[in-house]
Amino acid sequence: MITLGLTGSIGMGKSTVAAMFEAEGIPVFDADAVVHELQGPGGALVAAIEGEFPGMTTESGVNRALLREMVLGDDAALARLEALVHPGVARERDKFLATNAAAPLVVLDIPLLFEAGGWRNVDKIAVVSAPPEIQRERVLARPGMTAERFEAILAHQMPDAEKRARADFVIPTGGTLAETRERVTSLIACLAPRAGG
Repeated sequence: MITLGLTGSIGMGKSTVAAMFEAEGIPVFDADAVVHELQGPGGALVAAIEGEFPGMTTESGVNRALLREMVLGDDAALARLEALVHPGVARERDKFLATNAAAPLVVLDIPLLFEAGGWRNVDKIAVVSAPPEIQRERVLARPGMTAERFEAILAHQMPDAEKRARADFVIPTGGTLAETRERVTSLIACLAPRAGG
């Protein structure tokens, strides 16, 4: 099995690319979806987060928007939150890998692959990238997003140029969906036979 770490900064199109891998039959581990599940109603991390950040949970789970605003400008609070979340995600990742052990290729879709050290646990890395003006346009079109919040998020992410420099593969998303899909299918053709052989 080859494990491909898929990452990219906010607004680069990583979720779209992950869906393209899934459409081609490649198992995809979605770290963001796992975090939502762990923090949702009855989630495994809800009690621990409430213990560390009182008032941040309800019967619906963690109030993610409120918690995000609280930790965004506070590095110490963010580190405390990550110390709870990252081990939970790692446990789910290990279950995913065990379940898909016979697959020649799996994708680990991890937004903070470099920032959180997840790059050490993958065989190859693909970075999804778009020009800065396209990234900005995509992000600012999101509900509730502001230019200030966008800049604050970017400040906690490794710069796109550095991610691209550290990647084994770059998947550009500034063109058409068909062009991006072609890049994804080419990458699968490159990696899956090697994994199988």
